[in-house]
Amino acid sequence: MLALIGRRVLIAIPTLFLVSLFVFALQRALPGDPFLVIAGEERDPEVIARLREIYRMDDPIVVQFFAWLGQVVQGDFGRSLRTGEPVLNLILQKLPVTIQLATASIIIAIGIGIPAGILAARRKGTFVDYSTSALALSGLSIPNFWLGIMLILLFSVELKLLPPSGYEAIFSNPWGAIERLIMPAFVLGGGLAAFIMRHTRSAMLEVLRSDYIRTARAKGLDERKVVNKHALANALVPIITLSTLLFGELLAGAVLTEQIFTIPGFGKLIVDAVFNRDYGVVQGVVLCTAIGFIFMNLVADVLYVLVNPRLRTA
Repeated sequence: MLALIGRRVLIAIPTLFLVSLFVFALQRALPGDPFLVIAGEERDPEVIARLREIYRMDDPIVVQFFAWLGQVVQGDFGRSLRTGEPVLNLILQKLPVTIQLATASIIIAIGIGIPAGILAARRKGTFVDYSTSALALSGLSIPNFWLGIMLILLFSVELKLLPPSGYEAIFSNPWGAIERLIMPAFVLGGGLAAFIMRHTRSAMLEVLRSDYIRTARAKGLDERKVVNKHALANALVPIITLSTLLFGELLAGAVLTEQIFTIPGFGKLIVDAVFNRDYGVVQGVVLCTAIGFIFMNLVADVLYVLVNPRLRTA
């Protein structure tokens, strides 16, 4: 297990270097000068020149990149060009918000997707199979922004059951946080549940056709035990891959959903930073997102070993 983790960490180092290089280079290729906005309406050339000197924007791009990378290695992601606040502080403020939303969304997605996929596989070719597939297609087809607005109209405006927007930390106000999480988490989790359901159904159908499943049934084992203990354990490997990647995608920020429900997470932070040409914030957020994806892939590898006994033996 430790050897597996060590190999993944070694692979992650050049991956993060390439990600940071591409993001840094593409940022500098964008048109526009952020210092023209920061300098105010007068746009005093001396002020602009001083700002460029402070942020080392007149240095060659290679020098800028390695200077920034050296700071990142020491835990300093630089400062926001617009506010002057340390980028790491901004990330630490927004990351718990996105983690809270992503966790609630993936729980809903797994809670709906896996049982629906198992049911569809066990009832292949029946009305249950067709109806769950139709629901999955609906989940993939309905735009998040439309579903979010409809939920707000129904549960907030008409029924007055849930607050329409806002954010509460789960540890400071658990019930208030749950109330504000239900709708955005369902909007995100409902679409992801469709992906998980389709993959679960496909994986279960493949496993249920295996020889050892036929042998287990021939021995007279209970069908629930065959499905839940023998088939599901082997079908979980591709589902784990998909779930961890989807969770990493949620950490990258669900921009539209966060905008609709006024959730101050990574999505809003990265959008504002791109529009304002806030280089340091964009670079910091993208790098943290890449670290999140790599970490979730590592978690998936560890879960493979824990779920599948054959991998533990190997």
